[in-house]
Amino acid sequence: MGVVAWLKSLFVLQLLIGFVFVVSGLIINFIQLCTCVLWPFNKQLYRKINTRLSYSLWSQLVMLLEWWSSTECTLYTDQATVDKFGKEHVIIILNHNYEIDFLCGWTMCERYGVLGSSKVLAKHELLKVPLIGWTWYFLEIVFCKRKWEEDRETVFSGLNRLRDYPECMWFLLYCEGTRFTENKHQISMQVAESKGLPKLKYHLLPRTKGFTTTMQCLKGTVKAVYDVTLNFKDKQNPTLLGIVNGKKYKADMSIRRFPVEEIPDDEKECAIWLHKLYQEKDALQEHYEKEGRYPGPTIKPKRRVWTLLNFLFWATLLLSPLINFAWDVFVSGSPLLIIGFMIFLVVASVAVRRLIGVTEVKKTGSSYGNIEAKKEN
Repeated sequence: MGVVAWLKSLFVLQLLIGFVFVVSGLIINFIQLCTCVLWPFNKQLYRKINTRLSYSLWSQLVMLLEWWSSTECTLYTDQATVDKFGKEHVIIILNHNYEIDFLCGWTMCERYGVLGSSKVLAKHELLKVPLIGWTWYFLEIVFCKRKWEEDRETVFSGLNRLRDYPECMWFLLYCEGTRFTENKHQISMQVAESKGLPKLKYHLLPRTKGFTTTMQCLKGTVKAVYDVTLNFKDKQNPTLLGIVNGKKYKADMSIRRFPVEEIPDDEKECAIWLHKLYQEKDALQEHYEKEGRYPGPTIKPKRRVWTLLNFLFWATLLLSPLINFAWDVFVSGSPLLIIGFMIFLVVASVAVRRLIGVTEVKKTGSSYGNIEAKKEN
């Protein structure tokens, strides 16, 4: 193990990075709360401010991927498609196989200037998660309970509200509804068989309601659908904890652009189009399994320095007083202060670990196979 790798593995450094993320996130959430007074008077100003505040938080995670772990991201697409990145409202359809698939998506958003304005159709439970859910709330993220009878009004109103969003918006959809596991895949394919749909080898059966509703509500706003299929070299199974430990991964992303004019307006036809898309995604994964790459030309977008500068700003602002305080505590010789500070460190480490735990595949649930899941499709 080299010196740099050893330093990245040190718990104290990881804890300091976590401290910067958590405390800066709380500060950002407080500022976001204060901006709510702008909404009745100038909704677009509120949105522009919150886009940049959200960027300041999420770019710290992107910094971990790009600068701390030095993970590489290669795009398999054509230059004409790349030239449109960051210049139009789009819907992103991404496979949901890995703990850091969202982070790979975010690094592409950052490199093309749309990280702060990126959106997602998120599960309602995340609204209660500090920093993540709170920031998304101020960013007008659409939350759903995955029960259409309860979600209908919330989803329609939330999506319609985004029609006049002033920043270029990438709206991410995980149409599979949950992360891929072998058990979920078996149940999902049973559902596919019962509905007479072609079975998929590398994906779960897509839930069409979220996609067709998003297309319906954002028609006239979004210009295209980007189909993104993610995989990792050498059958790597990356985790956020691995990123925190400085482990380097190599991500490959196949990106295809579909103008909205090519996608049927009719809900049933649109659902059929989505199922066909996932059959094509499955074929792409099959190709990757055999060849170790996707077909087509490759492009490696350069990482930008802004994520690193943003983190260094927050680290300078927050770590200097923390280090001074820690020094004063230990030189004071007070057992009470020292014990209190150690308890604070333990609580902080547990909080950071719980935030990381939100991304872990083994802790994600699925309703595949139950009555509600069947109703949603």
